[in-house]
Amino acid sequence: MAKKGNRIQVIMECTEHKDSGQPGTSRYITTKNKKNTPERLELKKYNSILKKVTVHKEIK
Repeated sequence: MAKKGNRIQVIMECTEHKDSGQPGTSRYITTKNKKNTPERLELKKYNSILKKVTVHKEIK
């Protein structure tokens, strides 16, 4: 029987998009193991509005 894991869903939001002043948001949903990575995630993901790869940080 599988254990209830330490994996949780997190929302990633683009940092450059907020500063650009353009309407809309670039967000991704992913999972992380809260036991192995207790700090907030920071990944490079594609932003379709800015049409380039930008840094996305975990929110809330």
